[in-house]
Amino acid sequence: ELVALTSTEGQLSPELDCLAGAIYFEARGEPLLGQLAVAEVIINRSQSDRFPDTYCGVVRQPGQFSFVRKGAIPQARRSTRAWQNAVAVARVAHSGGGQSPPRDALYLRPPELGRSKQALATIDSHIFYR
Repeated sequence: ELVALTSTEGQLSPELDCLAGAIYFEARGEPLLGQLAVAEVIINRSQSDRFPDTYCGVVRQPGQFSFVRKGAIPQARRSTRAWQNAVAVARVAHSGGGQSPPRDALYLRPPELGRSKQALATIDSHIFYR
């Protein structure tokens, strides 16, 4: 509901642009709850002393997100509904308005890669870990 009510108009800060880009490339085919959970992992990491302290730093950290190439996030198709959803989800997550099941997750992986972490929730094709 919050996503539908959130404006996608106006300029995004560089940090929200990185967060929206990550949502778009990592989870655009997921339900909105899965997109929100991906955003929350990035936000949680930025608040942890184990990861970079910005959304862009987290997303661009080597080896973390397969869509990042040489530290660059590809250009999203910004005229699509998927991009508008990603922007709205990023704004909701950034403001603390979202409530996804893995609230304190720091990791997300496909099932075959997450055996050494404590699973918190599964949403569509991602498992969220602590």
